[in-house]
Amino acid sequence: MDPAKDQESQPQAVVVRREPERELVSWSAPARPFKRRDKQFFVTVFAMAGILGLVLFFAEGFMPVLLIIALVFLYYVLSTVEPERIEYKITSKGIKIGNNLTSWSFLNRFWFTKRFDQELLVIDTGLIPGRIEMVIEPSVKEKITKEISAYLPLEEVPASGIDKFTDWVGKKLPGNS
Repeated sequence: MDPAKDQESQPQAVVVRREPERELVSWSAPARPFKRRDKQFFVTVFAMAGILGLVLFFAEGFMPVLLIIALVFLYYVLSTVEPERIEYKITSKGIKIGNNLTSWSFLNRFWFTKRFDQELLVIDTGLIPGRIEMVIEPSVKEKITKEISAYLPLEEVPASGIDKFTDWVGKKLPGNS
């Protein structure tokens, strides 16, 4: 009898251990970057939207004008209402924002950026909308980098054409220099 053949013929038991979720890093921050805008900024935005709306009205009709009005209203609301503070957690299972968990298997890479003088952690995902952006406290940036690096590479994605265009338009508005 050959012991190697006996081991091949008998099925081997596989033990799967379920690891409990462990919290690696936790912090509380605003739900989105925020910068309060002044009257001059909104006068400029409304004037630009009005001119664009007039041109589109003559070219395409009333529907594009409704779209512009809706987008300007959304931007106005997001620029005047301060975001709530929420709890962010990095766990052994993934990224938890509030009570919503995104598993590590859906996340690709991460990097840091700044918007409105606030540090942001950006994570590229395989899900729609494609990115998760979280406001972070500067005091936890090193710990976040250390913990996420065990699961994802620190690699910034180059800016797309839309990103470059929105940055260019943003720099042309007053108060965004």
